[in-house]
Amino acid sequence: MHRYCLGLIFCLLFGFTTLQGAESQRFIFMASTIGPIDSGIVAALEDQFEKETGIRVRHVGAGTGAALNLARKCNIDLVMVHAKALEEKFVSDGYGTERIPLMYNDFVIMGPQSDPAGIKGMKTAAEALQSISTKQAPFISRGDKSGTHVAELDLWAKAGIKPEGAWYRVYEKGSEGNVSTLLYTDQQSAYTVIDRATYLGVKDKIKLAVLVEGDEALLNHISLIPVNKQKCPGVNDKDAMDFVKWLTAPCKGQKIIASFGKDTFGQPLFIPESTAWKAVGGNCKVKNCKAGWKDCPAQKK
Repeated sequence: MHRYCLGLIFCLLFGFTTLQGAESQRFIFMASTIGPIDSGIVAALEDQFEKETGIRVRHVGAGTGAALNLARKCNIDLVMVHAKALEEKFVSDGYGTERIPLMYNDFVIMGPQSDPAGIKGMKTAAEALQSISTKQAPFISRGDKSGTHVAELDLWAKAGIKPEGAWYRVYEKGSEGNVSTLLYTDQQSAYTVIDRATYLGVKDKIKLAVLVEGDEALLNHISLIPVNKQKCPGVNDKDAMDFVKWLTAPCKGQKIIASFGKDTFGQPLFIPESTAWKAVGGNCKVKNCKAGWKDCPAQKK
């Protein structure tokens, strides 16, 4: 649904809100950043949770900034996002209860195989972006205040660069998501910052190559934030927290995350990162975290 205009998103939002009322309290509406939706992991997690609990979860896809703005309107029960500064402001403003770690993958810097900026194999994103800027090699930005865009701007800031000029281009359809942005970047034979899951999903359709990876600054952490009932009295906080506990439990959501994508890509698309997962070292047989997933901790970052 995220591939259509914002107006359609609001139409869907209205429809899902109506559905929520019709289905009493056994329905959760989540706003999620687009990358995990494109990868298929959001649907996989929602479907398995509904199968096990009978609680239905549906989502609307939007960049992190837009997802948080939708939640501020009190029609969302839970958000799945990946921009720390925006998340912290959402919580400090009272709209979210806490930031809960779920999973992570990483961003990569991609560009033409000819690599006119000469960044291939560089160890840091800052070094690579400095070279792209100096040589004014074409670079495509989502430019939509999504988590990916915020992460890209953070990388430029760490490199001490304010990107501007004809070489730095904002994709006019960047709000459609990372897949659309990467395909456009490929058409333009340009550079971009994108998450690895997006690259793996479309690698057979593009000529661009991963040129810089492995820098800790490129890690992409994805959080869950329940919407605060004190700000939004109508939210379904009970079922939303059950979903959060299921997602973060080692033998439930975290186990699915740990293996998702292996069969298709030879590697998982995301790495589990919940407090409970770390506490048991990924061992889902620990007491209280197997059958009794509701007892597993879901703690703040």
